Amino acid sequence: MHNENHLLSYLHADLIEAGCDEAGRGPLAGPVFAAAVILPKDFHHPLLNDSKKMTEKAREQLRPIIEQEALAWAVEEVSAAEIDTINILNASITGMQRAVRRLEIKPEYLLIDGNRFKPFDGYRYQCIVKGDAKFASIAAASVLAKTYRDDYMRKLALEHPQYGWERNMGYPTKEHVDAIIRHGYTPHHRKSFHLKQLEPTLF
Repeated sequence: MHNENHLLSYLHADLIEAGCDEAGRGPLAGPVFAAAVILPKDFHHPLLNDSKKMTEKAREQLRPIIEQEALAWAVEEVSAAEIDTINILNASITGMQRAVRRLEIKPEYLLIDGNRFKPFDGYRYQCIVKGDAKFASIAAASVLAKTYRDDYMRKLALEHPQYGWERNMGYPTKEHVDAIIRHGYTPHHRKSFHLKQLEPTLF
């Protein structure tokens, strides 16, 4: 039932479970990415862990393995403009719901990372705080969400090189905040995040 990193293989042995997670709740720029993954019950890999605890190299190594060995997987993004409209919590939930709807196999139960979710399409689910450090399917979803988001931010960085997104991935580092003060916002910035973040530097 456990793999090497003490991740649980499932909550319900008899149900098709999808693990769901997102990446990018905290950044000032870029979309939030969400993933849903259905793993075989016996899946285990020594590198798999909470994606935040893994090195970038380990995440990059695991991504194709997860994509190949998962029974089904999907990744969705929710844009900065949509985040501004519905707020980041709703954007995270919406992203996970979209990813679940895109799975080629319909799951019977959802394992959701975090403590908030909204019922949809009649799915049964459980929210699990720090779920990406507890269940293999959520950890796998966290790896996909994070690697897809990082790739996307590196592409955006080529269009807007002054913000250092290939290094900070849109998070509010000093480099990023200083660049906003100098160059202003791009269409990829989350306007709803900003005033609070920048008040100390602007006034």
